[in-house]
Amino acid sequence: MKLSTNIDNKPLLIELTKAASKAIQERTTPLLAEMELYFSCLVRKKVRFYEEKNKEESVIVNENLKVRFRPVMTQSCNISDMEGDAPPVTDFPIKNAAAYVPRWLRIDYKKGEWRGEFGYSK
Repeated sequence: MKLSTNIDNKPLLIELTKAASKAIQERTTPLLAEMELYFSCLVRKKVRFYEEKNKEESVIVNENLKVRFRPVMTQSCNISDMEGDAPPVTDFPIKNAAAYVPRWLRIDYKKGEWRGEFGYSK
């Protein structure tokens, strides 16, 4: 299933696998897919999934799916801080955040877990 929305007036194409589309349709509360762009010693892309959360910056795609783009950074550049799935981060204030909004987001659902990736090329 293909969906689309806009974040910061920039189009975002969302592609759901058959499994993800079925799992989304069966939900009773919205799923939030957060595209995290992590700035530190290196740049990392990660899609995080949250059960319904009141995020002001999220965009409603449909009644069961919301998306959000979140650039984040660390306060220091320690390799040990990057270990694990969720190092301590803070929002990264980008002057022109629209320039970093991804073009596409792919969502899958396998073995009871949400998986995602996003990118910038067509």
